[in-house]
Amino acid sequence: MTPNKGRAYFSIVGYHFNPEIITQHLGLEPTSTNDAGTRGDLDKPVISSWEFSSATINSDEQVIDVYRLIDNEILKKIEHSKDKIIEVCKAHNLSPRIGVELTLSIDKDESEPAVGFGSRVIKFASEIGAFLNVDYKLSERI
Repeated sequence: MTPNKGRAYFSIVGYHFNPEIITQHLGLEPTSTNDAGTRGDLDKPVISSWEFSSATINSDEQVIDVYRLIDNEILKKIEHSKDKIIEVCKAHNLSPRIGVELTLSIDKDESEPAVGFGSRVIKFASEIGAFLNVDYKLSERI
């Protein structure tokens, strides 16, 4: 049986910026960065990104509850930086995102993960001007 997998994340993306400025401004170490935009030119802009993510959870280890995952693993750790997030996004024309990535099992016996965003997350996203993303794909065939 192939389990469901999921993770939650907060990211800041944009053109022509070095993700290190986000780390310095927020004082939070990212889970991953991509500085491709620092090497792009104006004719062919490339996106850079700064991301803070939860670990990937497998449904055979624990229940995938996106509500709790975003609230406990992401929002509690970035919420205090709300004003700094707004400042750095405005100063560098960047886009914040709160999201979840899911790999869904095609096994009929596998339960579906609880997916959604609570009012606290929606309020925070609205205050910082963030997009809410849900990305999903199907697991490999058994």
